[in-house]
Amino acid sequence: MANVAVVGAQWGDEGKGKIVDWLSSRADVVVRFQGGHNAGHTLVINGVTYKLSLLPSGVVRPNKLSIIGNGVVFDPWAFIREVTAIKSQGVEVSPATLQVAENVPLILPVHSALDKAREEARGAGKIGTTGRGIGPAYEDKVARRAIRLCDLGDEAVLKEKVDILLAHHNLLLRGLGAQEMKPADLLDPLREITPQVLPYASVVWKTLDELRRAGKRILFEGAQGSMLDIDHGTYPFVTSSNTVAGNAAAGSGMGPRAVGYVLGICKAYTTRVGSGPFPTELFDDVGELIGQRGKEFGVVTGRKRRCGWFDAVMVRQAVKTGGIDGIAMTKLDVLDGFDEIKVCIGYRLDGQELDYLPANAAAQARVEPIYETFEGWKDSTQGARSWAELPAQAVKYVRHVEELIQAPVALLSTSPERDDTILMNDPFQD
Repeated sequence: MANVAVVGAQWGDEGKGKIVDWLSSRADVVVRFQGGHNAGHTLVINGVTYKLSLLPSGVVRPNKLSIIGNGVVFDPWAFIREVTAIKSQGVEVSPATLQVAENVPLILPVHSALDKAREEARGAGKIGTTGRGIGPAYEDKVARRAIRLCDLGDEAVLKEKVDILLAHHNLLLRGLGAQEMKPADLLDPLREITPQVLPYASVVWKTLDELRRAGKRILFEGAQGSMLDIDHGTYPFVTSSNTVAGNAAAGSGMGPRAVGYVLGICKAYTTRVGSGPFPTELFDDVGELIGQRGKEFGVVTGRKRRCGWFDAVMVRQAVKTGGIDGIAMTKLDVLDGFDEIKVCIGYRLDGQELDYLPANAAAQARVEPIYETFEGWKDSTQGARSWAELPAQAVKYVRHVEELIQAPVALLSTSPERDDTILMNDPFQD
């Protein structure tokens, strides 16, 4: 029985929360392996809506162990706010059900201050970050000056690391015309939050190894999407971590063979938040209608998402770079009622046709989509739980998408409700 990694196959916001929740009924452990509290997941369970950013989606399910792996950047204040929020909704959370890797790097107030100052300084060239300090925290990790969760238990080490950190960041803040920070600006809030977060610290890699050896099913949950990957995405308009499934092992402290099946999530159309290239973006009434039907607003930021037709070239590229074995397609019902539906099957760049998205940012901004047009369907797909309940044209659409992206559709989601899902191939049984 395969352990499963779930990753986005577009620019994030593909509906991973629902799919992870759906799969968590088959898993024993759910692990977040990258990203931070900039990733919004919405779960609807028995009519109750849960909005998660940092916590693994399995946390709302009883008898599941949830883990935040070392590949995540961890905001302790956001963590406590989120734990408090779901506790108020009746969810039981404790160190017995939720563990955080002791070596996870922390997001501190100085990181968000620097993130916002740099984004403001970019002016028209903004990347479109959430301003929550994700990027600067990852930078500190790579530069070997990060403060990690385990450091909170050692006052002497913490003081020394804060001094080193601020010696670097205050230079940057000063250069950007932003207010510098004193050691007390970090130490005082850290001392206050430490008793609340440190009990959740755990030797996660050891726990996961023991669980794997015991035959437990592990579900690895990614954030954002493949085209926001720091290496394989639309650089520089990307996130600051590897979002592809190859990071599931490193970001949780396990070997690569721990991941048996990679499930990529994509919408039946395409959305993007923030700046960056978007070849199939629609600026007309159709794009507006897709956004309204799909309720395309960010869970974390509330920002309106850009909408466009399905880009098979981009998803196929995500399949290849991410090692995706099967696709879970979400929000098929948003396309109900259209007379015709378009799918991007290639790009045109300076008179040449391409079957991939080039790495060069200027080229990405200039590519034009080559479309194939499909006949739409009038009957509703909303709430369908079997192929027999789908209109014939909807089935044809899904089947042709499979051919274009060179991967099978393993799951088909037809509404935000957990059980409105058509299963073609159970990843855990692969």
